[in-house]
Amino acid sequence: MDGDLDQLSEGGRDHEGSFVLENPWLLKASLHSGALKARLGSMVAYQGELAFERDKPGFKRLFKRALTSEGGKLVNVTGTGELFAAHLGQQVFRLRLTDEAMTCNSHNLLAFESGINWDIQRVRKGLAGKVAGGLFNTHLSGTGWVALVSDGKPVLLWPSEAPTFADPQSAIAWSGTLETSFKTDFQLRTFIGLGSGESVQIGFQGEGWVLVQPSEGRRKASAGGGGGLADLFSAAGG
Repeated sequence: MDGDLDQLSEGGRDHEGSFVLENPWLLKASLHSGALKARLGSMVAYQGELAFERDKPGFKRLFKRALTSEGGKLVNVTGTGELFAAHLGQQVFRLRLTDEAMTCNSHNLLAFESGINWDIQRVRKGLAGKVAGGLFNTHLSGTGWVALVSDGKPVLLWPSEAPTFADPQSAIAWSGTLETSFKTDFQLRTFIGLGSGESVQIGFQGEGWVLVQPSEGRRKASAGGGGGLADLFSAAGG
């Protein structure tokens, strides 16, 4: 990803590229006989001749999604026209990958172009990862635009400048060049109510960026998350 937070700009009508921000809360994605994937339920309007079909991720990714909270349900959008997408009035940010990789929380993923591949991957193995709920996130790689949503305006951090740690639910995305680790104070006092309330933090090292939202997300209100083991049966059938 090039530049700073301006590359994930939340305002203005920047008409470069197929992903344009109409305002801080609304993405306009232009298709010319093309395709993209969008979060299920994120379409608020469209113009032109577009078709929508439930994405079938394949059994391997479907199984990962069923066993974790990651890998939100997606829709394939094809045709020629303009798609307007949003989610719960959250701020929309965009970035462009150029033969690059990134990791994001599926609850913050809004849409991405067909040149981007996705999968569900464990961020890091080990005890701390288990304490954090396994911490599986969505891995994106390739070339094209990606749109994310944030519960409030996020901050862009550069781990190469200083040791960087974040709440696993607040770190909504980071570049694939970073190494991750976990820091925890998971002790007996945590069970008896004397812990800090911040028992697990994810650490980042290396050259790259981390995007952190000013909240721990809207889990109960968010749609399009993993649907449990029932996904193995219902989603496989479309």
